[in-house]
Amino acid sequence: MATTKPRLSSFSRNLSAVSSSQTPGVKCGPNGTMFVSSGIADLDRYFEILGGGFPLGSLVMVMEDAEAPHHMLLLRNFMSQGLVHGQPLLYASPSKDPRGFLGTLPSPASLKHDKSRDRESEQEKGLRIAWQYKKYMGENQPNFDSHRDNKQDYCNEFDFRKPLERHYFTRQRVNCVGIQHSKNLAALQEHCASFLAQHQRNDGSSALAGRIAIQSLCAPQCEHSNMVWEMLSFIKSLKGMVRSSNAVVVITFPPSLLSFSSTKRWQHMADTLLSVAAIPDEDKELAKLLSGYQDMVGLLNVHKVARLNTQVPLILEATTFSIKLQKCRFLVLECLNQAPVDGSSGSSYGTSGSCSGSSKAGTVDF
Repeated sequence: MATTKPRLSSFSRNLSAVSSSQTPGVKCGPNGTMFVSSGIADLDRYFEILGGGFPLGSLVMVMEDAEAPHHMLLLRNFMSQGLVHGQPLLYASPSKDPRGFLGTLPSPASLKHDKSRDRESEQEKGLRIAWQYKKYMGENQPNFDSHRDNKQDYCNEFDFRKPLERHYFTRQRVNCVGIQHSKNLAALQEHCASFLAQHQRNDGSSALAGRIAIQSLCAPQCEHSNMVWEMLSFIKSLKGMVRSSNAVVVITFPPSLLSFSSTKRWQHMADTLLSVAAIPDEDKELAKLLSGYQDMVGLLNVHKVARLNTQVPLILEATTFSIKLQKCRFLVLECLNQAPVDGSSGSSYGTSGSCSGSSKAGTVDF
């Protein structure tokens, strides 16, 4: 008697289409979503902002700040992370020498455990008080540092003082495109289509993930900066092409050069939407409000996070983070913390027993 094959539900997910986790620089997430790192560990993991990184097949847009080029910090880390993993890169820029920008990319930190060493030194200071407990923390204890080091293989720590070594550029194909003298976006669209065609998502494919980085799409020095509808059509077409590929597209643009309606349309097209803002050098009011103000170089706002292969919305605990350069080398993100209120300038929180805020002593006023 012939055996009958079990019926498969039409709603079952095809696991063969999910790329293996052995692909360099690619991590498997929930619902079969594959992620590549943004190049910033805090943005990927620590605060669970992106849930693991940028999903393959997504369009990421970063709104620039007219006061400072903080968006370049995000773009440099994104590009360097891909080159370290040997992922093909397409970079488009309105500058005269786009390939020269590769010389400004940061290099993976040779001492990438500087932060962990600082933590260990603090732990050593604490153990001086109870030195006799050191014998209970021997080899049988789990090595959390080695576990964290394995995580760093997915997202490296980059040193902005050291340029990326040249052998990373020759390991794979790196294509640089100048868009300053382009009368329209047809040439850039052709480059992107050719690049994404080489990274089409196939069943059981474990090909390298690709990255596309487009800097200042509507820069004023570009001849196409006034073609509002052409640029929107390009973004829409690029989003459709990348959706079925093993690639991620990051586009930065200055919203101050667009109309309000155009800016809203661009924001709607993004799967993940971020914005950066500069911090004034001497803002006394903000310095009183935020702790660690002196170490901040900018602010990062998360407006929208890509949620592919699911209909469950993502609710973030925080949407604004401070950008800091630790030791002037490493890019870190921190949640904004309110500074404690000085008692001389006014009453601090929790000092009064009255819920109504009255300073008179007496029964609690509800």
